[in-house]
Amino acid sequence: MNEHAAHTYRQQQVNTATPAKMVFMLYEKILSRLQEVQNAIERKDIQARCNANCNVQELLAHLSNTLDMAQGGEIAENLERLYSHCLVRLMDVDRHNDPEAAAEVSMLLTPLRDAWAELAEKSEGELRQAVVSAQQGQQVQNAASPPKASAAPDSENVTPPKSGLSISA
Repeated sequence: MNEHAAHTYRQQQVNTATPAKMVFMLYEKILSRLQEVQNAIERKDIQARCNANCNVQELLAHLSNTLDMAQGGEIAENLERLYSHCLVRLMDVDRHNDPEAAAEVSMLLTPLRDAWAELAEKSEGELRQAVVSAQQGQQVQNAASPPKASAAPDSENVTPPKSGLSISA
């Protein structure tokens, strides 16, 4: 697969993802980049380590900045503290070329990634179920309605097009 096609595919995944899936994808990217950090330290590739570590810090800052402290309450506060701790540990990666700090951050974030994966799978399953239920309901409604003799649509039975489904995660 060429690079342009891969980029288009990844972009499509992001554009069609549920909110839970997007958070899961962020954690996936963070953990992948943390592995790159550790591999770069082993290879003694300072530039690769720095690039990957900066990317992880940017992604964590994004997660932290998008926390809804008003609605998130204690959970949001705990996540903010966790993200802050992770950012401090990532500074140790750069200051001391410390693979253990990167491993610690990976260990702390892996359970969160796993929880978001489960939530994303569940929310996607619920979305599919809602679509199937809506389709089945439409089929039942169509089967129960007597056929119209007129070619003109009945204004009562015309359903406006839906702009999309919205599911809160």
